[in-house]
Amino acid sequence: MPTVNMPTTNMQTANTFSFHGGIHPPENKAQSLQLPLGRPSLPSELILPLGQHIGQSSRPLVKVGDKVLKGETIAISNGFLSSFLHAPTSGTIAAIEERLIAHPSGLSDLCIILTPDGDDSWTTLEPLSHWQEISKTDVLAYLSEMGIIGMGGAGFPTQVKLQGAHKNPLTHFIINAAECEPYITADDMLIREKTLELVLGIEILQHLVEADNVIIGIEDNKPTAIAALKALLSKRKSQIQIAVVPTKYPSGGEKQLIQLLTGKEVPSGQYPADIGILCQNVGTCVAVHDAITLGKPLISRFTTLTGDALKNPQNVEVLLGTPVAHLLAYADSEPKKLSRLIMGGPMMGYTLNSPDVPIVKTSNCILAASKKELPPPAPEQACIRCGMCEQACPASLLPQQLLWFSKSQEFEKAEHHNLFDCIECGACSYVCPSSIPLVQYYRHSKSSIREAREATVKSDLAKQRFEARKARQDAEAAEKEAKRLARQKATPSKTTDTKKAAPAKAAPTAAAPAINDESKKLKVDIAIGKSKLKKLQKQLLEAQENEHVEEINNLQLQVTNQEKAIASLEEQLTQAASAAPTAQPTSTAKASPAPVNDELKKAKVDVALIGVKLKKLQKQLADTADDQELKDKIASFEADLKTAQDTVSKLGESAQPSANTTTVEPKAAISDELKKLKIDAAIAKAAVKKVEKALKKAEEINAPEIEAIRQQLQEAQQRADELEKALANPQTNVPKAENTATPVNTDAADAAKKRKIDLAIAKAGVKKAEKNLQLLKEQGKGESEITASEWPKKLIEAQEKLAELEAPIHSQTNLQENR
Repeated sequence: MPTVNMPTTNMQTANTFSFHGGIHPPENKAQSLQLPLGRPSLPSELILPLGQHIGQSSRPLVKVGDKVLKGETIAISNGFLSSFLHAPTSGTIAAIEERLIAHPSGLSDLCIILTPDGDDSWTTLEPLSHWQEISKTDVLAYLSEMGIIGMGGAGFPTQVKLQGAHKNPLTHFIINAAECEPYITADDMLIREKTLELVLGIEILQHLVEADNVIIGIEDNKPTAIAALKALLSKRKSQIQIAVVPTKYPSGGEKQLIQLLTGKEVPSGQYPADIGILCQNVGTCVAVHDAITLGKPLISRFTTLTGDALKNPQNVEVLLGTPVAHLLAYADSEPKKLSRLIMGGPMMGYTLNSPDVPIVKTSNCILAASKKELPPPAPEQACIRCGMCEQACPASLLPQQLLWFSKSQEFEKAEHHNLFDCIECGACSYVCPSSIPLVQYYRHSKSSIREAREATVKSDLAKQRFEARKARQDAEAAEKEAKRLARQKATPSKTTDTKKAAPAKAAPTAAAPAINDESKKLKVDIAIGKSKLKKLQKQLLEAQENEHVEEINNLQLQVTNQEKAIASLEEQLTQAASAAPTAQPTSTAKASPAPVNDELKKAKVDVALIGVKLKKLQKQLADTADDQELKDKIASFEADLKTAQDTVSKLGESAQPSANTTTVEPKAAISDELKKLKIDAAIAKAAVKKVEKALKKAEEINAPEIEAIRQQLQEAQQRADELEKALANPQTNVPKAENTATPVNTDAADAAKKRKIDLAIAKAGVKKAEKNLQLLKEQGKGESEITASEWPKKLIEAQEKLAELEAPIHSQTNLQENR
């Protein structure tokens, strides 16, 4: 491979600086360096979690039963902050299911289970040999497809980190080889075994980032690795610098190493790229070399196996997905001595509850510690305010103050004291004489703050949705009210007979309906105006948050004008209300029959409502088996109906006109028909509202019956509109209904509508069952599991119901064709 042109400088050893705090715990690194690099055998299964990195979990590409080759892609990126996953060996996908993963929570996550076939057959490798000639964006895309992530601990996707490095010109490209955590020697062994691959990988990354200086930062407790690096860089006449820093924990922290090598401090809340610096781990550099030069994706890593409970502590190159139990057996663990199993080091690692968890891309150490080696922590005592935690903090924080804020749940103050600058290195807890687990308090506070932020975001979104829905409902209500007023204006006035009967007294009362109509129109205009005002105020608030000056001025002017318009409409409404005349009775003689007429109307409405309820109960009784409770209800309603009918008959007889009263018979018939129309219209409107509520609920849960309910709503609305039109023109519609030769068969029409709705629901049920069966097949479920589920039975029931509903339609169609 040709050497990349590096920045010209005469220095190969960079100057070093210092950082605040730090501690010197026992290193315990010699135990795992006594044996050469080990390569464990293939386990019986590989467990590959889909979330081995920061960000969104990968999306599976394979199904249960698929055969895969070594290096083949089995999961792809699932968003900007995501990564690819590849098969560590050839074999069969045994399952895609929840398994325990390597995480401090101890919870399970979705994993791909691969059963090796023992052949270890590679897929076709496609190295990027012309990486210097193509665009850097294409190289980053290739690294993304190779599944390269930061292997120093956080697991940040490499392509995302390299993209962010171009926000500012880079002055330093730092390779982190410090490995400051006690016990861990994986990077030390990697430098010894793959020195050339490391240097070539650094040169590839330097080509991508174009930094002025490239520095390898390494602690002075790795003399063999330092010597190997210096010899190779001297042989290649490379301009890569080596900075040997004193051994102090946590010098391997990104911000601490930057301060050690450059003397610059990353500001609070910012990233190294913001000050022109980029850091990469040595493991990431080697993985970049293997991907571009050899075409190999990230399927293995160097991991340290150490601790007093292991007879043969050593470093191993292990395939991703290998269970920890398999590695413990390889290193001859002693179960009787094993007291605590830790992934990572003793300072920043976390306890594993089970050895069945797998190795992932960020696993650099398995520490099998005895009780003597890592004794249980002493009980927490009261803080004595010694200040040792502040002296040890490498981030120059105030751990004691942060502890008080965390305990009292004053999260705003803790955040104000730069809580999120804490790197959770554990130095404060290590030096605390009161054995206070400070880091655990800080982690809990960070988690609480993040949850509060997420809750606030969700609350704001919910509030916006509610306000938008409320404005939409107000606008719809105003529009309906406007349509109703328009229909009222279009309705013909009273008959000429009524006008002739009282010409003198009609004039004073004629102004009242006009004033009422004007008041209603003003109320509608005010409702619409307030809805527009809310919308404008929301837009103004967003503009103020985004600091759009011109838009703010324009919206402010619109808000002011809208407020003036609403105030003017409210003033007009007040004047109209004060101008409305008080209704006066025309005469005592004419007012006397009113109670009888009112009682008669009420009795007829009762008859109609009881009849509707009675029909509904009779229908329920027909659809179900013998139900004594329903029968009792029906008998009760029949008695009520008979009582109401008798009341109507009595009131009708008492309301019959005497010989001296001049009443026109056709007009009474029209009045009865009008009452019936009003009742039908009221029932139709109630049905529309009921179907609208059902449709909203179905849309919220995305039910399969949405289309059927929409059809039902359309039919109910059509029925309501027809009745409204008939009610608006009673003189023209009522006689026509009386003179019709054949009455309208409403029961048949209702039955046809119900049959259509039932048919649509049955079709939706068939589709839903078929969809769920297909989903079970895609998830890799076996035939026995699919058969045992509820969906085959539901599919058969839905198909039988559909066939039962379609049978009358087919028979009717055949009969028409034969005719």
